[in-house]
Amino acid sequence: MKAPILSAVCLGLLALPAIGSADTPKRDEFFWLGEMNKATLVINTDEGLIEKSMAPGFAAGIEQVIEAGNKEGGKRPSTVITFEPLMIDAAGEEITLLHAGRSSQDMHATYRAAILRDDLLGLAQRLQKTSTTLVNLAEKHAGTIVPNYTNGVAAQPNSYGHYLLGHAAGLQRDAQRIREAYVRVDRSAMGTTVLNGTSWPLNRERMAHYLGFARTVDNAFDAAQISSMEHPVEAGSIVTSIALHTGHFIEDLMTQYAQPRPWILLEEGGDNTYVSSAMPQKRNPGLLNRTRSSASTAITLALGPVIQAHNITPGMADPKSAKTNSAMVNSAIKTLKDWNDVMKALVVSPDRALEELNSDWTASQELADSLMRNHKLPFRLGHHFASEVVSYAKQNNIKPLDFPYAEAQRIYAEAVHGATYPQELPMSEADFRKALDPVAIVNHRATAGGPQPAEMTRMIDEAKKDLADQQAWIDEKREAINAALKQLDSDFSRLLEKDSDADQVKQAS
Repeated sequence: MKAPILSAVCLGLLALPAIGSADTPKRDEFFWLGEMNKATLVINTDEGLIEKSMAPGFAAGIEQVIEAGNKEGGKRPSTVITFEPLMIDAAGEEITLLHAGRSSQDMHATYRAAILRDDLLGLAQRLQKTSTTLVNLAEKHAGTIVPNYTNGVAAQPNSYGHYLLGHAAGLQRDAQRIREAYVRVDRSAMGTTVLNGTSWPLNRERMAHYLGFARTVDNAFDAAQISSMEHPVEAGSIVTSIALHTGHFIEDLMTQYAQPRPWILLEEGGDNTYVSSAMPQKRNPGLLNRTRSSASTAITLALGPVIQAHNITPGMADPKSAKTNSAMVNSAIKTLKDWNDVMKALVVSPDRALEELNSDWTASQELADSLMRNHKLPFRLGHHFASEVVSYAKQNNIKPLDFPYAEAQRIYAEAVHGATYPQELPMSEADFRKALDPVAIVNHRATAGGPQPAEMTRMIDEAKKDLADQQAWIDEKREAINAALKQLDSDFSRLLEKDSDADQVKQAS
């Protein structure tokens, strides 16, 4: 029984748009079966495996099936054994000569790879758009200082732009994963038949070229029995990573909605928020909830291929459904689109963020760092001093900017008592205040990859360059496929022209 848990959740995703328009049919199983038959006829006619006199009639039959399938309500069978009867009806039983040296195994493996290849390019394009929004938002907020959190607790001040670039780095790795997976998917199984090839001298390399593949699957057993089962599992791992990255971002935002005065919210109204049906003060973050749900759905679907491929013999069909696997990839596309909508709806209050920083002690580590950097005090001793300052402040409800310098001197003296270090606080009052200034802390970071202005400029420039490279890669791969299919159409049309010429001769006689 095939994972029933997947069926219901797939229903809303299968309808997502595939490549194609009113003028260009979507590239589904039917489309690729047509392209494979066209390519088989062209290649085998050229190489003498099919008599040239038969080719025009076969071409006309293939074209008739494709045109009928492209009409509204037309039959678009998705398997070899349901596609072939339509060709027989159109051109006679002799057209099954095309099937010499082929099998549903290699043909289905080929169209599954072709469909997943398109899906990965669609995912890469959506990822590029969402990443662009993320990087542009990071540039806008390069100088916005906000609290960052670890273990669910306010930790240190940071540039919000720096935080966003951290998320962008995660998506950059997802883009790398897509490119790496694409290389393994972009291989043609055509001509390997069931599992060990055929006695017919089929030109596998030329077939791969016509279908837009970069290369063939080298081992005939691997083609449909091994690698074809790996592809959806690998795609699922990419979908999982994207969903996890999305969820991390959303959960950070959700914690703000539990605060009485958040420093970051969604713009109210529209599809972003809605008023509670019972509590008039509540503005529920509907967009965040939907995005989190999208990410959870994506992870649910991404687990499917692993479960279906587990404990079955090589080559079984369980994890191979092109529709189910497309739904899985489309779930990640939807997740990324929702995340993109979230970022466009964000309202950040720099003043409120700074107020929160100055009401807590997220800058206290800088006291220890400054004492070690400027006065050679061991970090652990400086850390003890800073911790005692924070404890005293919280006991007495004192904010960082209001902390009495005299109390800092007293606490320091107690912290270093008996140690062979200066017994008086070596920081001046001005230095003490500066060490607790969140803006100064962020701007004076010296670490490569930190939030200081120079590093932010460098990282934003590099992120933009990487996004441009991503787009160039997507465009290159799409153009390669489109150019190959265009060449196939051109070469196939010559056979159709010969059939048309033959009809004219018959009519004249």
